[in-house]
Amino acid sequence: MATETTVSLWHDRAARTATYDSWSGRQERYDVVVVGAGITGTVTALLLAERGLRVAIVEARDIGAVTTGNTTGKVSALQGTRLSQIGRRHSAAVRQGYIDGTLSAQRWVVDFCTQHGLDFDRADAYTYAVDPSKVGMIDAEYRHCRAAGLPAERVTDIPLPFPFRVAAAVTLPDQIQIDPMPLLFAAVERARASGAQVFVGRRVKTVDTDEAGCIVRTDDGDIRADRVVLATGIPILDRGGFFARLEPDRSYCIAVEVPGGPPEGMYLSADSPTRSLRTASAAGTAASEDRLLLVGGNGHVVGRHDSTRSAYDDLLRWSRQTFPGARELYRWSAQDYTDIDGLPEVGPILPGVDRIWVATGFGKWGMTGGVAAAQIIASRFSESRDHEVEAWAPALSSWRTELVTGTPTAVRLNATVAFHLAKGWWQAETSSGGTAEDGSGRVVRDCGRPVGVSTVGGRTTRVSAVCPHLGGILRWNDAESSWDCPLHGSRFTADGSLLEGPATSDLAGR
Repeated sequence: MATETTVSLWHDRAARTATYDSWSGRQERYDVVVVGAGITGTVTALLLAERGLRVAIVEARDIGAVTTGNTTGKVSALQGTRLSQIGRRHSAAVRQGYIDGTLSAQRWVVDFCTQHGLDFDRADAYTYAVDPSKVGMIDAEYRHCRAAGLPAERVTDIPLPFPFRVAAAVTLPDQIQIDPMPLLFAAVERARASGAQVFVGRRVKTVDTDEAGCIVRTDDGDIRADRVVLATGIPILDRGGFFARLEPDRSYCIAVEVPGGPPEGMYLSADSPTRSLRTASAAGTAASEDRLLLVGGNGHVVGRHDSTRSAYDDLLRWSRQTFPGARELYRWSAQDYTDIDGLPEVGPILPGVDRIWVATGFGKWGMTGGVAAAQIIASRFSESRDHEVEAWAPALSSWRTELVTGTPTAVRLNATVAFHLAKGWWQAETSSGGTAEDGSGRVVRDCGRPVGVSTVGGRTTRVSAVCPHLGGILRWNDAESSWDCPLHGSRFTADGSLLEGPATSDLAGR
């Protein structure tokens, strides 16, 4: 396939044959409406429906359209240097709660895939450092893994080809890697079999509350529910100020053929720029002997990179240097949100407000974090709580007292947001008019307003360059041909259609 097209390996081979529910057939009221159909939303809906609750999923685009369908599909308890980062900032109890939740989610994924005949691979996971100055990070991760009860080992050799050499590494055996789309489709069908309804192509604009519960509002009509779960990556409601507690990160991945086959295992560097590696079946089945290598990394805050295309080019250059003869087949990117204190947040959108719940801040590990969030929500919304889940759930609470540890990070994060807000408006005010070359976009001033002018496939489009969320000036993404907000990560197509982020409306045409 043409590598200029950005589509994930998972999306390209996910032949969707299922039909979902008609909006006209929606019920007057549900116990729970789940907004978003990624890993968090679909598993939440499934677990709640299996407990006998009346559930609906409302998805703006399609199943797995955003982060989950563009993930690397690693379901690992070794997550780079994440555990040591948590251990430095939080108590041993919080660190243990995080790893126990991760292991619980991993077991759920394995059990679900096994029960439904879905393929998955077991592979050893490695966090490694090439730079000797990063050895301390590897040692810290090893210590925290062992303290949390993980059977990690500290090694100096990893099974990557000569002349690849590492200064140090930590490894954890028998971790899991999957194609996420079959899991999502199976979870949706199991949820529907348990009575849930699934509505795609319906964007939720806001959620209101009254004495009777929640009103989920869309352009095509409203639905009522006792409770609402926002499983949208970043909450689409500004209540609770989660947009000020999360940093949106975009990262990149390519899938390559390697002569002679790639080395097995899952790898993640502690060095910068990040390199993430794993193998995947070329045919999408475990029986296939043909394997592809997925190479990821080069992450950055959304809208704050001069050329996203160069991120792909750098991954391909590195792949060819490390694996001579590597041939690119796919390229894609994903968006994740990292919380100010390094932990996911699962719980009410405001303290004491139990009708609207959020699940966010998975920091690029949503295949475990999203499932753990679903388990917490299922426990809290059930008549009887799951005591095993409740033992570790406090570590992922949305309003835990430990959030104070993230205050310095929050100050830095929001000061940077303010800088990019001011910078964007200043540049827009001082820019001149003109057209954009094919494949490019630029912000110009028109009648005193910032306008985004782009040309894609010979078609020039003019849209408002002001993000409808909080007024950030958008920047052109030359890899995805999109307009990206450098404040909180909202993204739009060249013609202004909303792709993702806290924004809930399209860009106006100009």
